[in-house]
Amino acid sequence: MRIALDAMGGDFAPGPIIAGALQAVQSDTELSVVLVGDKDQIDHHIQGQPHSDRIKVFHCTQAIGMEESPVDGLRKKPDNSISRCWQLLCQKEVDGIVSAGNTGAMVAGGMFTRRFLKNVKRPGIAAVMPTKKGFCVLIDVGANTQPKAEHLYQYGVMGSLFARRILGHENPKIGLMNVGSEEAKGNSLAKETLALFNSSPSKSSFIGNIEGRDIHQGVAEVVVCDGFVGNVVLKVCEGLYQYLMEVTTQEILGCLNQEKDLAKNALKQLASKYDYSEFGGAPLLGIDGVCIICHGSSKDRAIKNALLLAAKYARLKLNDLIVSELELAPSLAVNL
Repeated sequence: MRIALDAMGGDFAPGPIIAGALQAVQSDTELSVVLVGDKDQIDHHIQGQPHSDRIKVFHCTQAIGMEESPVDGLRKKPDNSISRCWQLLCQKEVDGIVSAGNTGAMVAGGMFTRRFLKNVKRPGIAAVMPTKKGFCVLIDVGANTQPKAEHLYQYGVMGSLFARRILGHENPKIGLMNVGSEEAKGNSLAKETLALFNSSPSKSSFIGNIEGRDIHQGVAEVVVCDGFVGNVVLKVCEGLYQYLMEVTTQEILGCLNQEKDLAKNALKQLASKYDYSEFGGAPLLGIDGVCIICHGSSKDRAIKNALLLAAKYARLKLNDLIVSELELAPSLAVNL
């Protein structure tokens, strides 16, 4: 199992990124990692480290900044670490790629290669969200901000397989994000997508429209939406979680004495349960290969878990299942 890792991507690259790679190969004895980036900056981080024999370096001279225009970065910097990761995937030199770098550039790199699975029209980013009943998948969270109904239907299919195989939900329910649960609610895209699900083989798993407040209640294991809405929802949830944890910690610890240490431990456990580092990153579903997109502020733990997720995804042959499922309904989305 060989995964390419963008060593130059992220707010804290390259040190913590490389540390995460070393931790991953230590945890998974069948995993090897190709660090893509400036060899001079990488080498001193891996020299003499345990298991570094399963770490290789693919040298490139450029990197795309976090605030840089994705398209401009890819065009003006042809020897950038993100493009080189995609190159290795396209040439089948690796089974998957992982990056905490510029998300737009990662998605655009995939679009430029047109390396999509059979019958997949547009890939989507699947983010894992905590709920009262475990975890759910929110798809799409930024890859496709102007989708068609067919795209959203395919997100439901791909998200359902991810929820079943990776998250362990035996019969995941699919919900469509809308402004209300009634069938008449929403814009034309929502209504077309609803009709498409209701006439598809996925009808038995589809529970109809759901609202934003339903996500954390665990109403559905797969939440389908366009990339604009999904990205807003994801970042609102991140910000609200951070705010509530800070306020709760101050309030609780401020009124405790002897029990303060117990409260600190409980809060740490709660924080780790809902920490994005737990899953490492969000897969770009629909790509022929494995692509995991990490949070820009990812450190070693998140990178380690992202690499392990990429390896698990590849070993389960999830892409083969996606192709098979979409083959069942090749003519569903016809000019709705």
